[in-house]
Amino acid sequence: MRLWMILAALAGFASVGFGAFAAHGVTDPKLQGWLRTGAEYGLAHALAVFACAVVWQMGGTRAALAAPLFLAGVLIFSGSLYAMGLGAPRWFGAITPIGGLAFLAGWGVLAWAAAGVRQA
Repeated sequence: MRLWMILAALAGFASVGFGAFAAHGVTDPKLQGWLRTGAEYGLAHALAVFACAVVWQMGGTRAALAAPLFLAGVLIFSGSLYAMGLGAPRWFGAITPIGGLAFLAGWGVLAWAAAGVRQA
């Protein structure tokens, strides 16, 4: 889980950086939107990895399966939007939904893990 938390912190760092770049370094509204959306989802799911760590510590060991799904989502969803915001071809947008599916799978697995936590 330590590795996932380190990667989540780096994803959060990148999200803040790309969000700031969208606000201050890009004038095209479409590019700003892509960068901003990638940053918002990236930051939210970086924090979700930390939620996985909490659920895991509470005994929901399946949460360890959700963390890499969230990080894969950040890489694919946010990464493809960042790439397009930096000038990559628009076909990168075709892979963005795969990252969204990884996010959804991560939330489903995290719910499954939380359901398995025994109350004190």
